[in-house]
Amino acid sequence: MKKLDLLSVTLCFFMLALIPACSSSPSDGVKLTVACDATWPPFEIINEQTKELDGFGPELIRAIANRADLDIELVNVGFDSVLAGVSQCQYDMAVSSITITDDRKKTILFSDPYYLAGQIVTVRKDIDSIAGKDDLSGKMVGGQIGTTGIIEAGKIPGAKVKTFDEVGFAFQDLMNGQLDAVIADCPVARGYVLKNSDKLKTVGPIFTDEYYGIAICKKNAHLVPKINAALKALKDEGFLDRLDQKWVGR
Repeated sequence: MKKLDLLSVTLCFFMLALIPACSSSPSDGVKLTVACDATWPPFEIINEQTKELDGFGPELIRAIANRADLDIELVNVGFDSVLAGVSQCQYDMAVSSITITDDRKKTILFSDPYYLAGQIVTVRKDIDSIAGKDDLSGKMVGGQIGTTGIIEAGKIPGAKVKTFDEVGFAFQDLMNGQLDAVIADCPVARGYVLKNSDKLKTVGPIFTDEYYGIAICKKNAHLVPKINAALKALKDEGFLDRLDQKWVGR
């Protein structure tokens, strides 16, 4: 009987030792994967020197992780895979210029907003017949697949819409004369115009109100208050303003 009791006690302690490991959350020392599409300058890019993910978004999420004591790993994937991966919890989070929408809220969670970025039309500099989105009927309009820009393009009556895996390809086709216009987030569009000021210009006003948020897998709901608290602290300290000046320059 004494041998049996000792065995039972040993097994009990063994099972109790397993419980913390089985019930640990991603923030308890487990590395969190953060998806990012590094084709969206100046928000998500590959640093040419370090070959690491860089830009407004990656710098922000690293600061949030440091403040919230989270261990993260950024992975570079296509934008469609970013959204699908977070909704299926293949990735724990994503920071990829993701606009907060009611439709996306059905499958993923969001942090508080961290950037206002509406849609704007970009055309070639020598085009005077397009003054904004209302002049795009019958025109060939490009944008990145899965983005709110291409969704807005699809709402324009009579517009011919062409999707691209990367927004840079759309701007390249625009400069080559294969598109009449590109619809994209305002800071991204202005970034391309700044680099190609002899070829491109934005026209018309920003015609949507959109806010970027950090996307979070629904299984990681416990991360939302931690991320929001860190985000608020960084905003209060002026960190987001400094990122804006550094990456967007406004």
